[in-house]
Amino acid sequence: MGYVDFILNLAGLLMWLNWRSIRFDPLVKRTPATLMGTLRPATPKKIHRWQWLAIIAGLLVVRSFLYWEIGSSMSPVWSGKLDLGTVVLSVPCHGNWAGLGRILLFSFLSFGLMLGIFYAWLLLLSMLAGPEPFHRLVRIPLGRVDNWPRWAKLLLPLGVTATAWCALSWLLGWLQIFPPPASMGHRLEQSLVIALGSYLVWKFPAGVLLALHLLNSYIYFGKHPVWKYVEATSQMLLWPLKKIPLRIGRVDFAPVIGIAIVFLIAHFLEYGIKTRFFNIYGLIDLYQKLPF
Repeated sequence: MGYVDFILNLAGLLMWLNWRSIRFDPLVKRTPATLMGTLRPATPKKIHRWQWLAIIAGLLVVRSFLYWEIGSSMSPVWSGKLDLGTVVLSVPCHGNWAGLGRILLFSFLSFGLMLGIFYAWLLLLSMLAGPEPFHRLVRIPLGRVDNWPRWAKLLLPLGVTATAWCALSWLLGWLQIFPPPASMGHRLEQSLVIALGSYLVWKFPAGVLLALHLLNSYIYFGKHPVWKYVEATSQMLLWPLKKIPLRIGRVDFAPVIGIAIVFLIAHFLEYGIKTRFFNIYGLIDLYQKLPF
């Protein structure tokens, strides 16, 4: 069921990208009135933008009923998993109407989680500001956010994730999916922890870019724009190591060191969120107060 959920989320993500990019398709622009009498479309009429959103919503609703029917008949009942980095939410699929409501919420949250991770990756690529034309693939889904200053893009995951969790925790507590916070201050602390954990997903695109840069350094793959993009974005990631002599002869250890640093930072950030690491900086012991 987990693999099925991932595949359907991926299908929904592709439909979302179609919804975001359809306004950039020159074939869907209105034909001038002077040519209406002589030109006829050679292909079937394309789907309107709003219809993509309706299809995505229909997919999420229909699959929740399938999860409910199949998952409730299993022994033990199937539970949907939502990995938020610092906590994993488990949504059991009971055969009553309350179970259906929980699975319906899980269906939308599961897709929203994949969408959020995808946009977090795009934000990192946007801050690295690679060359055209490949960067256009980042600009189209992000829209105007791509033109924001770097500091605003850096803070965006923190603000969006904290706000989303602060609002969602009310519903999760009411549906008995997650223990409700003891106070509003506790709710804000939870939101801060979850929001800080959202930056952990950046280690994957950063690691992939540096690994491709390392591979391209020793194997010639041609002059495709994607390799120019990898080179430019990798240099931005490795900028803090620029003044450190990491090249010995023809061997450049900077990408390897960069990959190690990225994953070490992610590891210690995750460790710091879940334990008392932040007490070093005089902050409150978040981990001890959270129910996970």
